[in-house]
Amino acid sequence: MSAAAAATGASPVRDAVEWRLAAPLGLTYAVFFAAPFLILLGISFYADAEQTRLGLDSWLKFYTDAFYLKVIFDTLKLGVLAVVATTILAYPLALVFRSASPRMQRVLIFIILMPLLTSVVIRTFAWIVILAREGVVNQTLMALGLTATPLNLLQTELGLVIALTQIEMPLMLLPLLTIMNQMDQNLVDASRALGASKWRTFFRVILPLTLPGWIAGATLVFASATTAFISQSVIGGARLVYLPSLIWQQSMVVYNWPFAAVASLTLLFTVLSGIMALSWLGRFAKTS
Repeated sequence: MSAAAAATGASPVRDAVEWRLAAPLGLTYAVFFAAPFLILLGISFYADAEQTRLGLDSWLKFYTDAFYLKVIFDTLKLGVLAVVATTILAYPLALVFRSASPRMQRVLIFIILMPLLTSVVIRTFAWIVILAREGVVNQTLMALGLTATPLNLLQTELGLVIALTQIEMPLMLLPLLTIMNQMDQNLVDASRALGASKWRTFFRVILPLTLPGWIAGATLVFASATTAFISQSVIGGARLVYLPSLIWQQSMVVYNWPFAAVASLTLLFTVLSGIMALSWLGRFAKTS
């Protein structure tokens, strides 16, 4: 054993075993992610749809056209709106779950997990029935006298955000419930005993303590909402164009693979930028 290995307490045999255990994961990552990514990157540098000459035409076309820049902005906006909507609904549900009895908690966990056991395609088409002009939402609003005519909720950003909120809710709730169950109830009781209101206790005690769980949930919701091709296509329709639908159109309808590759890489970088921003927020929260 070398002096460095002896100083660190590491064993060459153990290190070799650990590398062998990690090799299948590394090989899978290289084959199914790194290699397709490099191929996609190479295709994006073709200047024409026939892939006969190299050039930056596809990149310049994508990033100098106001329409495609708006598509990027709308995709980011959709992810942010989904995170905000799920956050507003998830915290009250998490607080109710925390104060419930163990038996009721098991029931609530089943209700939370039940959407994950149903195909996203089925849930998306169910929202078409709910959001239609003759659907449950419009019929309820008209019965309550809140509107005289049915609202147009399908093929609108509002309808898409409503559907995504329900579809992505378990991804926000599960990390939040995990971190909230680990929170010391004595801290909440001490805040209330010192005269803090419920809102002040929430913002000064509960929210900072549960921020790591919220960041994990927000990361999952943002990544899933921005790449939700089925929901965006079915509920958003042709009127709303986001990066996933643009990629499908360019690759499967127009057959412009270089341009589709640019859009795909842009979607990847867009999602990664949101994840990095949330990761930075997590480090900032831990050091503040």
